[in-house]
Amino acid sequence: MNRDRIDRRGGTGIPERIGPGPWARAALWLLPLHAGLLAVSTITHQPDPASDFGGYADYVTSPLFLAGHLVASIVGAALGILGADAALAHLVGGRGRRRAVSGTALFTVGNVLLTSIFAAAAFAQPAIGRAWLAGHESVARAVNDDVYGLPLIGTAIAGLILFMSGAALLGAGIAATPALRIPGTTYAIAVPVAAVAGFAMPVLQPVAAAVAAVAAVVVALRLPRSTAGERRRVGGASRAAD
Repeated sequence: MNRDRIDRRGGTGIPERIGPGPWARAALWLLPLHAGLLAVSTITHQPDPASDFGGYADYVTSPLFLAGHLVASIVGAALGILGADAALAHLVGGRGRRRAVSGTALFTVGNVLLTSIFAAAAFAQPAIGRAWLAGHESVARAVNDDVYGLPLIGTAIAGLILFMSGAALLGAGIAATPALRIPGTTYAIAVPVAAVAGFAMPVLQPVAAAVAAVAAVVVALRLPRSTAGERRRVGGASRAAD
């Protein structure tokens, strides 16, 4: 039997307040898992092929390189999207809902675009590295330059901008809940910093991602209780108005 209070005043029969289900509370933990996978996967970085193609070839042909991209980057992106959806399910009736909706949309599209870059790295780079190690050095360089040309670079830039904007807006939406102002703001800052640090200061990338993961753990712990309390207050005010 449906226990939600039904708003009959407009004759719609739509529940006045519908809270997120158990799946959304559980899926919130995918948000810190996504950030944690980003931290682990960025502890090491591949050598620059322009200055050390041999080291680059050794790095991209290692089993950990493929596993890291498949699990931490590609599967991790999917988990991050589900975690953002779970956060949105809690925030959609609250103060930061507009920022949360916009942030989740941008975060999702950004992750989809970046996944194409991760897939290129996971499957093309090992083949390029094997070609180099087999002695086909000119072929390896030519294919690497072709793969990492302007179309891929443009896709990566667009994906990064959308991903960072989405994370910042989602974090701002979380921070609109008073009990989550600090972790929401921390997440909104740390995720974009981690994304940019991969190019500007690689040593900072896993640190920023770990900070984002800690902030997301606090969000996963507090968000369900905080938004449930807000729904009860709003529901109580509605009943008093009746």
